[in-house]
Amino acid sequence: MSGHSKWATTKHKKAIVDAKRSASFTKLANIVTIAARKGGDPGTNFSLRLAIEKAKAASMPKENIERALRRAQGKLGDDLSEIIYEGYGPGGAAILIECLTDNKLRTVGNIRSTFNKFGGALAEAGSVAYLFEKIGQFIVNSADSELTQEQIEETILESGADDYELDYGLYIVYTSVNNFISVAKHLEEAGVKIDSSNIIWEPKIRTAVAEDNQSSLEKLLEILENDDDINQVFTNAE
Repeated sequence: MSGHSKWATTKHKKAIVDAKRSASFTKLANIVTIAARKGGDPGTNFSLRLAIEKAKAASMPKENIERALRRAQGKLGDDLSEIIYEGYGPGGAAILIECLTDNKLRTVGNIRSTFNKFGGALAEAGSVAYLFEKIGQFIVNSADSELTQEQIEETILESGADDYELDYGLYIVYTSVNNFISVAKHLEEAGVKIDSSNIIWEPKIRTAVAEDNQSSLEKLLEILENDDDINQVFTNAE
């Protein structure tokens, strides 16, 4: 259907392959904590249920999950902050970074150092965010479903989702934030297994990056994504 960022699509394919073996327990715990801040009951909080399932699939100990839940409730005394940093990578690509941290100085210092190392720069709040739109996203791996491709696509269209794309067996489904829960419920009730769900920042405008800047940009994004204080990284690079 509509075109989305090539970099993002590649990232999604890699995420399906690597998710269960590469995510650190710290990052997984942060995902659980963020989800639990919107409600601590996995029965009513879809994002929390998927976050816990993802943590369990990575063999994260039960006590780590419980600690992340207590952290979300403020029972551990941690001063956690959700922060969005903005910047520009080599070649002018806009970058949005979602963080959960107990030490803002450490986090912003690491991010600034990474940008500087690869020819990018941090930017002021609001200078990049307007280039993105906050939307819901689900990833469905057709190989994990007993439904046919036609049945999956029919279910997606009936769910109230805004858009979807199929790439190498992966359905990437997009919806408004307001319809996030209703779309998820419709997909699950119809037998469509959701591999991952998230609220993402989808670029409104995409930037073509010159070939001589692409390697540096990819390294910059990779290092940012591997930082335990950083939960998600988004770019409008094509």
